[in-house]
Amino acid sequence: MNAYADLVRRYQRMHRLGHLQSIAAWDQQSFMPPKGNEARAAALAEMGGLMHELATAPELKNLLEQAEGEGLGDFERASLREMKRSWRASNALPQALVEALSLAGSRSGHAWREQRKANDWKGHLPNLKEVVKLTREAAGHLGQATGLSKYDALLDQYEPGMRCADIDRVFGDLRQWLPGLIRDVQARQAKETVIQPVGPFDKHAQRELGLAAMKLMGFDFDAGRLDESAHPFCGGVPEDVRMTTRYKEDDALPALMGVVHETGHGRYEQNLPREWLGLPIANARSMGLHESQSLSFEMQLGCHPGFAQQLSPLLMKHLGAQAAWEPENLHRLLTRVHPGYIRVDADEVTYPCHVILRYEIERALVEGEIECEDIPALWNAKMQELLGLSTEGNYTNGCMQDVHWPEGLIGYFPCYTLGAMYAAQWFARMRQDIAGLDAGIARGELKPVFDWLQAKIWSQGSRWETPELVQRASGEVLNPAHFQAHLRARYLG
Repeated sequence: MNAYADLVRRYQRMHRLGHLQSIAAWDQQSFMPPKGNEARAAALAEMGGLMHELATAPELKNLLEQAEGEGLGDFERASLREMKRSWRASNALPQALVEALSLAGSRSGHAWREQRKANDWKGHLPNLKEVVKLTREAAGHLGQATGLSKYDALLDQYEPGMRCADIDRVFGDLRQWLPGLIRDVQARQAKETVIQPVGPFDKHAQRELGLAAMKLMGFDFDAGRLDESAHPFCGGVPEDVRMTTRYKEDDALPALMGVVHETGHGRYEQNLPREWLGLPIANARSMGLHESQSLSFEMQLGCHPGFAQQLSPLLMKHLGAQAAWEPENLHRLLTRVHPGYIRVDADEVTYPCHVILRYEIERALVEGEIECEDIPALWNAKMQELLGLSTEGNYTNGCMQDVHWPEGLIGYFPCYTLGAMYAAQWFARMRQDIAGLDAGIARGELKPVFDWLQAKIWSQGSRWETPELVQRASGEVLNPAHFQAHLRARYLG
């Protein structure tokens, strides 16, 4: 066996173990009974340690070096590049730290579910401090291995090649024009009449509605499922995608659009190149690109006036006929611009404000410029600055609303707005490549959208580094001007 073939065998073994790890983590966040958490946390930490041990096996270094001289083809060289990236990241972290982070994240995330309901910041703080302490330690190790700052080193794990300097430039530009756009859109929409839905809406009916929407969007139910959790997410593995949403009986649209969002993640995973599965090159390229798929579904497509025509009869069937579900009114409901507390329920115009807030706080937190005790006051100040809302004393709808920080997912938040920008860029290019795209969406012809994403994004996995993948898909590297143009066109005509 040559070195590259040996590497393939080893990484495929890690992929199979990662399958079990992913399903156990999904179950922990959805169906696991509360008293099972301590044992599950220990089991996941143990599995994390085993995976780290395999990923840092001393012989891997020699195999990676030997494979370089084996006369590999273009694909194998790209595959080797991704193996090396994975190997470097794994070797930067001590195994004990990997296990400690897993254990702390499991405990903190589990406790967060009840603490958030109880608005219990005081109870949550010790858990969060432990997660942040360990995350800083990991960021330090990664920074030493890469020559990057602590936050850049974390960001690079989620969005390879992206740096704070890039984020600051993009978000700095957003801060210049977004507040004015929000004001202009609200002024315009204040003149419109919108009929509000009349509930309550049975949770079972909402679930059936979500399943119908997933079917409309081509989700493969033989390779995935929908469940309920405290925070919507898409987990599992490409062969077995596990999506969740959460329901409110007084408002059906957040759960529905949460399903639409997660279906974008799910279809990306289901359509990653199966012939490469088990290798790092088969993974989604980055979290920014992953979010570009969920936001292509939720915002670009989900909030499209033509898509409202497809959702309208589904809402009528599952939740009962009412004027609010008529296509024109439904589209107005889906595109209301109204500053709110909850990120996952935010409209696409104010959504970047939520991301900017989190990025600015978590960057300062990782770099040691602030401590966890400072988060509530900073959150309140930034919410008032960006969205005109006070969260003083309101931790449930403020700094405790997301599961990311409790579980140690720190360095991730910029990817949401990068994803929105990529999604706008994909649809700008689609309109060049697909004649009559918007009219086709109104007729329910969604296949051209999915076929384009399949060819340009899903099937490519991590074959190309991000700038090249984006260039190949859209004809240019990331261009935030498409996002601004999209928002102005949709909301100001």
